[in-house]
Parts: sequence; C-alpha cells; structure tokens
Amino acid sequence: MSDSWKPKTKLVHAGSRRSQYGEVSEAIFLTQGFVYDTAETAEARFDNLGKDEFIYARYGNPTVRMFEERIAALEGAEDAFATASGMAAVNGALFSALKAGDHVVSAKALFGSCLYIVENLLPRFGVEVTFVEGTDLMDWRAAIRPDTKLCFLEALSNPTLEVIDIAGVAEIAHENDALLVVDNVFATPIFQRSLALGADVVIYSATKHIDGHGRCLGGVVLGTQDFIRKTLEPYLKHTGGALSPFNAWVMLKGLETLDLRCHAQADSCLEIATALEGHAKLERTIYPGLTSHAQHALAAKQMDKAGTVLSLVLKGGQAGAFRFLNALGIILISNNLPNRW
Repeated sequence: MSDSWKPKTKLVHAGSRRSQYGEVSEAIFLTQGFVYDTAETAEARFDNLGKDEFIYARYGNPTVRMFEERIAALEGAEDAFATASGMAAVNGALFSALKAGDHVVSAKALFGSCLYIVENLLPRFGVEVTFVEGTDLMDWRAAIRPDTKLCFLEALSNPTLEVIDIAGVAEIAHENDALLVVDNVFATPIFQRSLALGADVVIYSATKHIDGHGRCLGGVVLGTQDFIRKTLEPYLKHTGGALSPFNAWVMLKGLETLDLRCHAQADSCLEIATALEGHAKLERTIYPGLTSHAQHALAAKQMDKAGTVLSLVLKGGQAGAFRFLNALGIILISNNLPNRW
C-alpha cells in the first residue's frame, strides 16, 4: 500500500490479499481452523505468527485481516482488531485495559449500551467511574485523579449530538498518563480522525456507516500495535468476540462506498436541518452543522463535515413524535442507523 493514497483509494485497495487464483474481489475464507504440514510447523506458528499466517478464526482470519488492515489504513492507525459487534468492541477496549481498583472518567452523554457497561458492569468488577459533562473541559480536569487509567467518550454523542473537544480531553488525559478511548461512530472515519486529534484508541460499530445497508453486525478497535496486540487481542481471542469472515467481507464491500455515502448523507442532513430549523411544530433542531448548535465552531474545527445524523425535539411529546414518524414516507422507522443508505 502506498502512503500517498487518498482515502477513497485506501477504502478500495488497502489491505488486499489475493490467493494463488488472483481474484479481483476479496475472497471469503469461511474457515475457522487452519492446517499445518507438520507438528513442528504448528508449534512454530503458535510461537511466532507470521504476517500471512493464521491459527484459529477467533484469533484471526484472512478475510477479517483484510478488513482490519483496510480500516486501519483509513484511520491512520498502527493496527486494528475486528469484533462481532460495536458493543463487543466497546467491551473489549474497556475491559482489556482496566482492572479492579482503577478509575475511569466518562462523559455522561452515551449510547444506552455504552452507558450500561460504564455505569453498571465496570463498577461490578471493581472499577470506579466518575461521570462528567463531556463538553466541559474543566469538568474533565476536575475529575481526573492519580489512579485514573482511562477516559471514555463518544466524539459525537448518540442521540443528543454533543460534540466533545477530543484534543482538549486528550491533553488532560495524557497529563495524567491515562488512555483516551473514543467511540467515533457518529463522527465517522470519513469526517473525523480522532487518533490524529490525540485519542489513543478509537472504536467503531461497523454495523452503522461501514456496512451502511443494515445487513451485518460488526465492530472494530483501532490503536497502537502495542495496545491492539498486547492488551486487546489476548482479551478478545479468549473471550470470543471475533468478527465472522462473512461479515468481514460485507464490511469490506461497505468500505468501498463509505466516502460517497457519508458525504451524500451529510450534505442531505445539513439541507434537511436547515429547512426544518425554526419550524412551528419543533421545539428544537439539533445538528452540529447549524450555527445554533452549542458546539458548532468546535465541530467545524475538528470535523470535515458535521455528520450524517440530526435530532429533532417535537412539540406534543410522544404523541407528536409518533404522528411525525407515522407520517414519514421514504424514511424508514428503524432502531438502527443504516436504513438502506
């Protein structure tokens, strides 16, 4: 792979592996196990795994590895580990880096399942958590302690669309030798490069934009090779949160159109948000691309575009919201982002 490749090229070609047949499209290696010529070869592979050598699909697979290398190239990460879902990625990134007695500082505004892990599961295993207003850097600084091991946030919160200053939180975390783990799913790898802003670990639910068509579950954790291989991989390969080869192949196909889809969606989102802002039946239109958004300037600074999602606060409570949803035509009612994008 050439370092000079632009993101669109990396999304199609990075990490490609071809078998002896020279296939154009990536092959799906639907195998969970691998065969060795001799017992000595098997032993050697466990002791010193080569670049194109695999042991077991829970540890790695050729199709899964293509996906990991391609998304790592796009993100500018040293390495990546793909998981069975976005929440498997969140669970793996947090639990592999923490132990009983550690302290975590987390933004309050989190997706429900992320909040469950941080608020319920981590404390159950002896990790203390302090929640802060994610948009307030003074709150982050006040919450950090000598035993803080990790800071966690969503770059663009789901569904309130708060924008957090990644570089600012990274500076505070690193002053205290804490890791900054960022769930970047709403910001997308197209519009925000959180590693370049100072994050140590970036998480994606590949189920969302990366697949983009509502077909498969998947996730991925990106970071330094040291974190991915020495901290994360031992946890995930022994607890079983691996991505299936078929789902990895679907994600590879999704990556090919990711740039096109995200740009089109963000452009449409801004147009819709602009048209709806101030509507008589709305309490509020929330979109970082609008100047009325509290973190509009920050979004413009750290994101190429303001994202693919807008939130609406309708007058009339639940009944008003349901009337609105039931009146939709092309837009589908779903509990997931990629509605036939």
